Amino acid sequence: MAEKQTEGAFVFEPADGTPEGSILYREHLKLTEKSHFAEFAGYLMPLWYSSIAAEHAAVRERAGIFDCTHMGVLEVMGGEAENFLNALTTNNVSALRKGAAQYSYILDAAGNVLDDIIVYRRAEDKSAGQMADKFMVVVNAANEPKVKAYLAAVQAGKAAIDLSRPERCLAKAGVRDMRGAVGGPDCRVDIALQGPASPDVLCKLGTDEVKKRVGTLKSFQFFEEKLAGIRCIISQTGYTGAKVGYELFVNPDSAADLWWRLLDAGKDTGVVPCGLGARDSLRIEAGLPLYGHELAGQHNISPFEAGYGWAVKLDKEFFIGKAAMGTASQSFTMKVARIEISGEKGVRPVRQKDAVISNGACIGWVLSCAKAGNRQIALVYVEKDKVAEGDSVGFYYLARSESHKSRGRKQTVERGEKVKPDVEGKTVGRFEKF
Repeated sequence: MAEKQTEGAFVFEPADGTPEGSILYREHLKLTEKSHFAEFAGYLMPLWYSSIAAEHAAVRERAGIFDCTHMGVLEVMGGEAENFLNALTTNNVSALRKGAAQYSYILDAAGNVLDDIIVYRRAEDKSAGQMADKFMVVVNAANEPKVKAYLAAVQAGKAAIDLSRPERCLAKAGVRDMRGAVGGPDCRVDIALQGPASPDVLCKLGTDEVKKRVGTLKSFQFFEEKLAGIRCIISQTGYTGAKVGYELFVNPDSAADLWWRLLDAGKDTGVVPCGLGARDSLRIEAGLPLYGHELAGQHNISPFEAGYGWAVKLDKEFFIGKAAMGTASQSFTMKVARIEISGEKGVRPVRQKDAVISNGACIGWVLSCAKAGNRQIALVYVEKDKVAEGDSVGFYYLARSESHKSRGRKQTVERGEKVKPDVEGKTVGRFEKF
């Protein structure tokens, strides 16, 4: 999407803070060493319990459980909640019925992506001309403070809404942090259960209603029921690319109890806890974007470049950032692609910012890369007309040490610059099908 736009941009300065453990931090310490933890989005989270490769394989073959309690969970409610969210987000909230969810984006008036989100419609009441809607909005942990500040600014009239109509304002809606108020009866945090054995685990813990509905639940649908006596929102969503997977939204006070009950119910089928490492390798293998890498970030990557233009409904009458998205939809020259490279022993790993080479010249750069079995999968940002599925491309390893630099290895490679590739890969479909 080229350079980040400034007119109408929402400026947010995050506060400095000491990383803290998630709600499940003490439970993780019973399962893995403190040395396996790392800071992520202001939280101390486990990178792995056994190994990234083993946890990755478990999700593809059986199932894995992930601590997602650091994710932001907001409630948007009231008679104007639908109208508010429809103007705030790029997808069509009006198309959602109760029990359905959708992937979407929050933009500022300049069209910069503030976050990618999932919107869930929990209640819908249009009887007697009244609307008492209730939505749940899940945001990325790293962006939660920014999104909350943005929503407050929009509601207060302190953020630009429409550059062509400065007088435009949004409908008012109630916004509540569902994760922060620990102990409230309808607060929610996220625990993900992903992989083919997931339905069996839920059926072991669920009521007859759970057993009936799990088998018919479709992607981006959800219902509310009890697992082991614990009330949950059970959603067929996730961030691993698994054909079957769920996110379970539970009261923070019950999160540890549910975590252990899920592990116990999945013990016989080899269900394991999984850390951030496997979550990253799974989403890269599947082709899913991470904010700051395949979306927004250094290159200000737009939803169209990321391969998610379908979630930007330009036929809506209005949403914040629509004008900029309309321009982006017609003018983008770069795209995110997925490349498969050998991961056999002796093949050096490809890393973020390494150059992608076609016909001897740089056509883009690596955004993310991870090992999946005996393959490396790289998500890259490249000239959209230079790479198609099935094409071979090269990679140039940037200097990673003083020794590399002293031997003439480049620290950066510009688009169009001529360099000789070090390793080759093959372009595969934008998204993996499992």
